[in-house]
Amino acid sequence: MSPKLPPFDPSDPLGIDDLLEPEDLAVRDTVRSWAADRVLPFVAEWYEAGELPGIRELAKELGGIGALGMSLSGYGCAGASAVQYGLACLELEAADSGIRSLVSVQGSLAMYALHRFGSEEQKQRWLPAMAAGDVIGCFGLTEPDHGSDPASMRTYAKRDGGDWVLRGRKMWITNGSVAGVAVVWAQTEDGIRGFVVPTDVPGFSAPEIKHKWSLRASVTSELVLDDVRLPGDAVLPEVTGLRGPLSCLSHARYGIVWGAMGAARTCFEAAVDYAKTREQFGRPIGGFQLTQAKLADMAVELHKGILLAHHLGRRMDAGRLRPEQISFGKLNNVREAIDICRTARTILGANGISLEYPVMRHATNLESVLTYEGTVEMHQLVLGKALTGLDAFR
Repeated sequence: MSPKLPPFDPSDPLGIDDLLEPEDLAVRDTVRSWAADRVLPFVAEWYEAGELPGIRELAKELGGIGALGMSLSGYGCAGASAVQYGLACLELEAADSGIRSLVSVQGSLAMYALHRFGSEEQKQRWLPAMAAGDVIGCFGLTEPDHGSDPASMRTYAKRDGGDWVLRGRKMWITNGSVAGVAVVWAQTEDGIRGFVVPTDVPGFSAPEIKHKWSLRASVTSELVLDDVRLPGDAVLPEVTGLRGPLSCLSHARYGIVWGAMGAARTCFEAAVDYAKTREQFGRPIGGFQLTQAKLADMAVELHKGILLAHHLGRRMDAGRLRPEQISFGKLNNVREAIDICRTARTILGANGISLEYPVMRHATNLESVLTYEGTVEMHQLVLGKALTGLDAFR
């Protein structure tokens, strides 16, 4: 006799939850509950105002639930699995991309750089406070004239006796204006090096970037380094060259693979709820074939993306995840998430542009997510090189 099939679950049509351990579900539920309580009731107002008030308090709360540097071990970090970190990113971005960006930059960029490439003294000084949310970090790589080509950065660090002196500018830096420490990448005589820069040193400033129409509930800044003098031990000792920042970006991109599906899930759920209650021509629009076709296509891409993210997470946990595979996930999932949001907007009609609903907020946020941590074109070229063996970057 065939076993009785479980009922179809519209929220999990592929049964992906069956792949998760109880510990995974506990992490997901904790982050989802926090976001429902501390973000969702307020985020539309934050977005409309173009600010993220109380960011330091939010960071401490995120530290309290173990969400900062959560996939790192030791130094007060949670030591969670890659899948658990991904689930956290999904739930955070289901609330807002800006909140997930806060966590990603803190844990996958600034803390990851210190954890992997820093000295023991640097780790002891910064990581426990950052894991607790007592210190916010930022990551200075992108420059005004050099985004996708970081090898051409102009920020320079030169020796002056036993010190380092940094001069340059970084652009589009999440957390910059509220950070207590910045990991800044600069050219040196020996190649590109990373520097741990306390933000209270003379010559450092971080003016906030205003007038954004995306990631509005997020702090985005320019970093200005005007002859910033640092001690000789401010350099990250364990890496030289682009391998350092690019490995950090790979870790952050992995979180985006999950996070983008959170934004897509929220828009999909909004579209389903709206389609079941909005009536036209005497019945709910969810009963019309064209609307059901849209919902079916959205569900397919959403849950394929979650399954892809889960697969990549298992590979990361096994130490088998390659950068090209992360590019595969980032390229697909962000692109599909944007398409899901745009389709959801069509189902909501004119209401789709209102902040009474989450769709347009997520759609505009994802336009930034599409660009940062590697544009569509960069990930296409990464995969193109891997598939053909031919380098089209230059």
